[in-house]
Amino acid sequence: MSTPPSPESIMQLGMGFWASKTFLSAIELELFTELAKHPEDLDALRSRLGLHERGARDFLDALVGLGMLEREAGVYRNSPQAELFLDKAKPSYIAGMLEMANHRLYGFWGGLTEALRTGDPQNETRHGQDPLFETLYADPARLKEFLSAMTGVSHGANVEIARAFSWADYSTVADVGTAQGDLVVQITEANDHLTGIGFDLPVVEPIFEEYAARSSASGRISFRGGDFFNDPLPSADVITMGHILHDWNLQDKRMLIGKAFDALPDGGALVIYEALIETDGGFDYTGADCQGWLSEAGFNTTRVEHLVGPDSMVIGIK
Repeated sequence: MSTPPSPESIMQLGMGFWASKTFLSAIELELFTELAKHPEDLDALRSRLGLHERGARDFLDALVGLGMLEREAGVYRNSPQAELFLDKAKPSYIAGMLEMANHRLYGFWGGLTEALRTGDPQNETRHGQDPLFETLYADPARLKEFLSAMTGVSHGANVEIARAFSWADYSTVADVGTAQGDLVVQITEANDHLTGIGFDLPVVEPIFEEYAARSSASGRISFRGGDFFNDPLPSADVITMGHILHDWNLQDKRMLIGKAFDALPDGGALVIYEALIETDGGFDYTGADCQGWLSEAGFNTTRVEHLVGPDSMVIGIK
């Protein structure tokens, strides 16, 4: 006899935010960073993190159940993946995006139904604040958090681009909308014949320089300040755009691709890869859509290659 239907998976899906917010709060409290120093029992952790006794045990045990902590004889320690990826003191820390998810994005998703009905953004502009990028770039602390988040969400794809693309044929790369510069860092570290440029608004420069200074390839990395809407793009053999085009309408997408085409030499390459939407005119697209825009701009050949997770890159050769 077949197993009768169960509501268990439905309830787990519908209440999934319980697990998510528990995990995000642990990141906000820097629990994993504290436990990376040394394991602790309940009372010591409560004291170190400033937790009220009412929910502390349930909170920590929930993280054990989620696989983020381990508990033995009443002592809590990080799981192996939490120890490697969620300790802010380690270069392998990837939770910048999760910090932003907690501080910014979590609340916005409460407006999803309205967004589906109206098509309106549910970010800062919903409450009459300035548009997203004006808001972020005006506040140094929020800007650094945002740029760190972009590193976290892009790092896996950046490592794969540095490994998988045919860099031996080129000597220079410019990353447009570079944020902290992780893509340039990964590419130049993996290819010691390359020099890299990070291109972003001038306010980003000190954050980029701080991040690049930790790289073994720092001597081959530089920053170029500018506005990709109003200024020419840096000339380079390869231009990269990670998580950029999705934010803009079709006219702006085509304009940015055209600027990249103009900045490339014959035989140069444009590499595009993608993720989230934050602006009124922004929209996601297929690899075939992007290949069409590249062909319209004059690129001779195009192709799509999968990277990691949901990310793929679209490559155009001039």
